[in-house]
Amino acid sequence: RPEVTALGLQDSEGPQTLCDLCLSQVCCSLRVLCKRRPDGSMGLSRAPLFPQEVADQLMHTMAAKGILNDETVGIFRDGETLRLRRATVRRCPLSPNAFLLALRPHRLQELDASWATGGLTGAAIVSALAANPECRSSLQKLSLDGLRLDWETLVGDAGTRLGFSSLQGLRNLKLANTDLSDAALADVCSLPHLESLDISCSGVSDLRPLLDCKNTLRYLIAHRLQGLDMPPSGLMSVLGQLRALRHLDFSDDLTPEGDGGGEDVNEAVRQLLEGGPDVLPSLVSLDISGQKRISEAAVRSFVEMRSELVFLGLLATGISTSAVLSTKKHLKVTGAANEHQVCEARRYRDRECLVREALVHLYDLIADGDKPRPDILKLVLEVMQSHRSSLHVQVISTACVFKLTTQDLAEATPLRLLAAAVAQLLCAMQTFPNQQQLQMNCLLALCSEYIIQEVPFDKYSAATLVIKWLSSHEDPTLQRIAVAVSCLLVSKLSAEETARFSTDVLITKQLLAIVQQRAMVGVMDSSLKFALTALWNLTDEMPRAARNFIECRGLELYQEVLESYYGEPSIQQKILGLLNNIAEVQDLQSDLLDEDLLEHILSLMQDARVDMEVRYFAGGVLAQLASRPQAWTLSDELLATIVDQLHSAILTWTQIGREMVSYRSFHPFCPLLQSSQPPGVQLWAVWAIHLVCSHDPSHYCSMLGTEGVTELLKSLSAHADTHADIKGLSDSILRMLDEHQSR
Repeated sequence: RPEVTALGLQDSEGPQTLCDLCLSQVCCSLRVLCKRRPDGSMGLSRAPLFPQEVADQLMHTMAAKGILNDETVGIFRDGETLRLRRATVRRCPLSPNAFLLALRPHRLQELDASWATGGLTGAAIVSALAANPECRSSLQKLSLDGLRLDWETLVGDAGTRLGFSSLQGLRNLKLANTDLSDAALADVCSLPHLESLDISCSGVSDLRPLLDCKNTLRYLIAHRLQGLDMPPSGLMSVLGQLRALRHLDFSDDLTPEGDGGGEDVNEAVRQLLEGGPDVLPSLVSLDISGQKRISEAAVRSFVEMRSELVFLGLLATGISTSAVLSTKKHLKVTGAANEHQVCEARRYRDRECLVREALVHLYDLIADGDKPRPDILKLVLEVMQSHRSSLHVQVISTACVFKLTTQDLAEATPLRLLAAAVAQLLCAMQTFPNQQQLQMNCLLALCSEYIIQEVPFDKYSAATLVIKWLSSHEDPTLQRIAVAVSCLLVSKLSAEETARFSTDVLITKQLLAIVQQRAMVGVMDSSLKFALTALWNLTDEMPRAARNFIECRGLELYQEVLESYYGEPSIQQKILGLLNNIAEVQDLQSDLLDEDLLEHILSLMQDARVDMEVRYFAGGVLAQLASRPQAWTLSDELLATIVDQLHSAILTWTQIGREMVSYRSFHPFCPLLQSSQPPGVQLWAVWAIHLVCSHDPSHYCSMLGTEGVTELLKSLSAHADTHADIKGLSDSILRMLDEHQSR
């Protein structure tokens, strides 16, 4: 049975399994597949008998996707068709009643309810499970990390006392970060088959109840027991009797030296290291990460005397570089000496302080790396997901993601893994919008044409997030990167997404504010260029966006920028490209009928010293406006000059060897190709169509037929009054179309 992780990346190098794809589709279609009960919960309308493993995977997938709640968990009430054995409601918002109705019918073997929300308590879970007689004996593994146990309320239906001991089959119990008391621990330790117990970060003060399970207990995790009130001799007395114990975790967080916390545990650990193999004779795994004042000599003695040792946790102890560790080939160590030690710290995924320590060392190790490391990236993403609310973890993690996905490294990383990385980056940006370093890390990672072009993710939501983030941040460096990311994202939106995006006038205002800010100081930097490009893309065949632009006084601003950046073709091209988009909208053409503006554009088109791209777009604006003489409100002399100069100027243009422009469609050209249009207008349109068809015939030649342009060109070519220059270009386009179709 493949393990289902929250990231869904158990096989990130290959395609998803058919089962995973089907389960994802079921999750997306739940509302269609289900009926409603009177209480609002959902139940499958028609359900075959699911294989038991698939039922488990369905619940895991729903929990990982964040859709398991009081409403959707109802599908598991039918214990006949969806039979659960290994269930999870980890981090899911569930009420006690919804949990009871959905989980009680099942003969569970495992349940992970760690960090569940919605009022679910440990007492409610134990009561629900104990209500199923089969579950009392079948349940072997229970995880309640991060929950309020509310142990005192555990009372059976007949008023009899209930407890963890009512689940007699339990072998593995996780109660980290709970309000576990000494009395509750005593109840836990009465379980007859208890093998593994995690009481980390709980309120336990006395470990003597462990003696009740000394013959069965093999794994004890007691990380960061701040409330422990036992002298070192008392601790050693208890530990000395746990002769079946194979793994002991007495690690600590990175508390400052001299704070007085954990000194008794620290002394007990020292005695254990120096006590010889007769103390805990079955021990093969020891974790003392974060413990202070542990000497290298004590660790060396411990390792040398324990030939069966397979794991030693030494992160943040300062002694993981001890030479004795390298002599044990099969010994795994957590520490900071090398990559293997740092990566072993994956076992601390739920311990924020140790995770932070490991990430700092990991960043140092990968800072200058030039080889793709999807394995390391996957570890970092899992940590990010486990500690979404930790600023320190997110800052270091996002820095690692950036280092692991730069340039060629991204191209050598599986797309599904990159998609998960983008999701975590966007989540971090939303969670910590005012943390400058984190935002910098995320934006640098996202500022990749390969990632934005090739990686599947919600570019619409990402673009919205980044552009709106700009409205409250003025740091020049961050702004420059954010505008670049925004521009790349906007260019990849579908027509439908662009239409939705362009309705938000705040986005237009924000981009125009950046243009104004940069133009006021007369700079020509990437922030200005990317903002101009984003606005150009947003208004492409989007009348609503073009109207927003005009209503936000963008036209006045662009006229000023066009004049002040007269000698900068890259700026002029972007400005004229957007003015082309406005000129294509008949209802907005009147806004462009300004004599000073048009004479300036006309001078650009006529000036042979101006770059070809600028002259081309200048001609496009003039051609669109000249195509509707009935709407012309300026002097007839200016109109005649524009039409005449269009024709004569275009005849001097030479074909460009590089791609200069791309079009969503040829629809804006159709009015210009009518036989009634002036020759200058027709000539610009056929020259433009010939240009793009020459550079990308496979794309544009197919558009000619589907959008009716082919028939217009044929009519234009056959018309007796068509100018020879226009007829020649039209025939050339039609020949390209024939050649493309024949191939």
